[in-house]
Amino acid sequence: TSLAFVPGVGIKALTNHGTANISTDWEVKSPLFQDTGGADLFLSGVFFTGVIVLARNDFGHPIMKLQDCYAQVSHAHVSFSGDLSVLYNSFAEPMEKPILKNLNEMLCPIIMSEVGALNANLSMLEVLTKIDNYTLLDYSLISSPEITENYMELNLKGVFYPLDNLSDPPFSPVPFALPEHHDSMLYIGISEFFFKSASFAYFTAGAFNVTLSMKEISNHLVQNSQGLGNVLSRIAEIYLLSQPFMVRVMATEPPAISLQPGNFTLDIPASIVLLAQTENSTVEAIVSMDFVASTSVGLVILGQRLVCSLSLNRFRLSLPESNRSNIEVLRFENILSSILHFGILPLANAKLQQGIPLPNPHKISLVNSDIEVLAGFLLISTDLKYETSLKQQPSFHGWEGLNLISGQWRGKPA
Repeated sequence: TSLAFVPGVGIKALTNHGTANISTDWEVKSPLFQDTGGADLFLSGVFFTGVIVLARNDFGHPIMKLQDCYAQVSHAHVSFSGDLSVLYNSFAEPMEKPILKNLNEMLCPIIMSEVGALNANLSMLEVLTKIDNYTLLDYSLISSPEITENYMELNLKGVFYPLDNLSDPPFSPVPFALPEHHDSMLYIGISEFFFKSASFAYFTAGAFNVTLSMKEISNHLVQNSQGLGNVLSRIAEIYLLSQPFMVRVMATEPPAISLQPGNFTLDIPASIVLLAQTENSTVEAIVSMDFVASTSVGLVILGQRLVCSLSLNRFRLSLPESNRSNIEVLRFENILSSILHFGILPLANAKLQQGIPLPNPHKISLVNSDIEVLAGFLLISTDLKYETSLKQQPSFHGWEGLNLISGQWRGKPA
């Protein structure tokens, strides 16, 4: 079997010199006659050729059509086993010619039926997927697949939306081209626009606003009681606090995304507010400052999902340079950096573990995957593996009404 690209058309499939063997058991019971045995149908010289045309429907789903279908089986051999197999086999040879005639007339309609069943599965693909309680991801096809002599290219939309607003973000994608690699079966390019739309959607949905008590932060600090004690004592030392306090972090703008060769960074402009809970259970702000946290994004493919994780590179309060030499400001900056590094980011990474679903067809899994950060986009190189259950029974749509003896198919001449 071979597959070849037909530029501007689709994929040509060719099977030559194929064989197939069909075995069955049978049993006959009547008042005058009983017998059991088996039957084998061996097919050889199986030939098939056709062109699979790929396109896009109005909903962004891929669709398939089969053109120029031609299928033929050259030889069929029938054999019986059982107590009276000698008698049965005397009828075997006369059966072979009508069997071949039926099969050769039915094969292309059966294959077309299978393509129709596959299209039904493709039409059920969720091109608009709910990621979590904040966003949806649209990765519908924006155009029909492009077929060249060496590869097939599919352009997917790749845009995040807030759950309650399907308006496109206020910026446009920058075109990019995948490098000419040939070592893997599939290459997926994820543009900077994809991640920027995610940043904008989550910011619009309010996902970057969080309020945590020091108890919640403490549960995610590194298991170092001395380090935790230092953080808390330094806050109390500066503000002379005896009452419980909380930390509120709010993004002031959508986090800025940058993809450069070997480097994926996420800069988060935000404000941080320390809140103290007074004796009458009211909450008052102690101090509020703006900051920018620069983080590196780690990437890994787990199963069929792209999983991200954040690590803190730099933390700077948004202050005039003349104020940065103030010792109290520097101490406070270090304290907030510790809270962000040991408290906030672990919470964010725990939520990021659910990952971003990658587009993959039914029963196809990604194996031998590799991720590379390039200028303006992310490149995933991977092989594909077809997963099938050993217990799964084969599908024979269209075979149910075949009568190999009389040459009838669903009551109509085959």
